[in-house]
Amino acid sequence: MPKRIIVGISGASGVVYGIRALQILAGLGVETHLIISKSAQLTLAQEHSTSLSELKTLAHHAYAVGDVGATISSGSFVTDGMLIAPCSIRTMSEIATGVTSTLLTRAADVVLKERRRLVLMVRETPLHTGHLRTMTTLSELGAIIAPPVPAFYAGIESIDAMVDQSVGRCLDLFGIHSAEIERWQGLKRGE
Repeated sequence: MPKRIIVGISGASGVVYGIRALQILAGLGVETHLIISKSAQLTLAQEHSTSLSELKTLAHHAYAVGDVGATISSGSFVTDGMLIAPCSIRTMSEIATGVTSTLLTRAADVVLKERRRLVLMVRETPLHTGHLRTMTTLSELGAIIAPPVPAFYAGIESIDAMVDQSVGRCLDLFGIHSAEIERWQGLKRGE
């Protein structure tokens, strides 16, 4: 079976992370299943020149967020896991409680119950104690909280390079390695 990843895009700022993840995964031959929330559709229109129909073509399969009967809502549909990029606090909170209202959060809940990899690129700052407790709960359930934090050691010189680095590091967590990122080479020695 080929690598198969669910990509969720929620309404937090940073829709470019989800778009770039889909592009990189397509280039690596990974089968992708996309869910984009209604809020993310609004964010897409605000932040990026890609249309919703163009975004959907980046994935092998795209699902309506209300389609709770989709294949990816069942644990019998085998995947390597799910990346939510970006992940809003609302989406994170629904997943943590198990009270899921959309296919996006249902698919994430299934990934957790099946003990598959769930990576959340949480995009919010600052965080209050409730957010931090929710992240702790998710970590205890097996999710990985991976906020998109720039890796300045990589010599990032553009926003595109920063996005590639953050997305690439998240894909590393699935055992999917992209040539798009700079790997740590150790400290430079002074002269």
